[in-house]
Parts: sequence; C-alpha cells; structure tokens
Amino acid sequence: MIPDTMNLTLRQLRLGGLRDTLELRLQEAQASQLDYIQFLELLLQDEVDIRHQRKIQRWTKKAGFREQKTLEAFDFTFNPVNRQELYELATCKFIAEARDVLFAGPPGVGKSHLAQAIGLSAIRSDHTVLYRSIFDVARDFMRDEALLGESGTLPNYLRVDLLIIDDMGMKELPRKSGEYLFEVIMRRHGLKATIMTTNRPLEDWGKLLGDK
Repeated sequence: MIPDTMNLTLRQLRLGGLRDTLELRLQEAQASQLDYIQFLELLLQDEVDIRHQRKIQRWTKKAGFREQKTLEAFDFTFNPVNRQELYELATCKFIAEARDVLFAGPPGVGKSHLAQAIGLSAIRSDHTVLYRSIFDVARDFMRDEALLGESGTLPNYLRVDLLIIDDMGMKELPRKSGEYLFEVIMRRHGLKATIMTTNRPLEDWGKLLGDK
C-alpha cells in the first residue's frame, strides 16, 4: 500500500504514470530481487511510456481525423495498390524530406483510409498532423476572412509537420477556394509535407476551383 504522503508527492510532481504502476512494480521488484537502480529504471520507463501514450491521444484528437484508420486494416485484396510504397510512406521519411503526396483515384477505393492511416503513423512517430477535407479548408478560410484574419487559420495550417487535405473533386468549391488552397500549398511546399486526395484528374482542378 502506497502511503498517502507519497501519493500526494507523486501528484504534485505530475508523475501519474509512475503512481499508477508503483504497487505492481514493488511486487515485481520483491519477486525478482531487483536492485534499486533496476527498480528505478522500471518506474521511470513506465512514466515515459504513459506520457508518450497520452501525447499520442492528444495529438490524434487535435488532428481531427474523420476516422482512426491503420494500414493493417486496409483491404489490399479489394484494392491491390503498392503495399511497399505505402509502408514506406508510413515510415514518415517523406515528412522529414518535406515532400508532398497525392492519392488519385475514383471514389471508394480507400484514398481517405490510406491518408488517415499515414497520418496516424506520423503522430506515432512524433509528428504533428492536421486532417481537413477540402470543404473544411474553404470554410476555415472564409470564416477567417469574415473575422479579418483574427482566427489564425493560416498559421495553424502552416505549423503542422503533416497537413492532409481530403476529398478534392467531390464537387465544385466556393469562390476564392483556389486562392486559399494555393496560399497553403505554396507556403508549405519545400518546408513541410502535405498529402492530398482527389477523385478527379488534375486537368479538372481549374473548373473545381473556379480558376484555371
């Protein structure tokens, strides 16, 4: 049983992970006859692991995924895309290299699944991610414009390590959407990585954006 004074001290030091596993580690130390250094290492690693998991949970929520998808859950028998290339993207090397990725194909083949799965892999690799549909992008910047730029939309789009813009081509976009999109892509290009998904060929984008 952990003394109340120790519980209070751990709480004050914000060592919640250590506090949650302390009793179990005490039993393990006694059973395995661990020395003080080994016991301390176990406790500190518990705290590191729990803090990392909490950070992943916070960053995943903040990313705004429509769904939490993984590559392991993707049906490669339904859509036999290049598995090796996708798992290479999941290593997040392209994020370190500030490269851009475009998933193009008809509706229903899993583009959004793959984009979000790579986004989740990026978070697990300590990269910040923002997921938005192209319609969200337009709405965010239109609202920002209405507030005379006070909401800080552009800095939020530029700050993250990986920006995912989904659903390009579902329908024509509101006026000035092309300007917003161009500004984001131009400002991120060569500095931060961006993933986009589209079900329309690139030659159709001018019509969708209302600006060829």
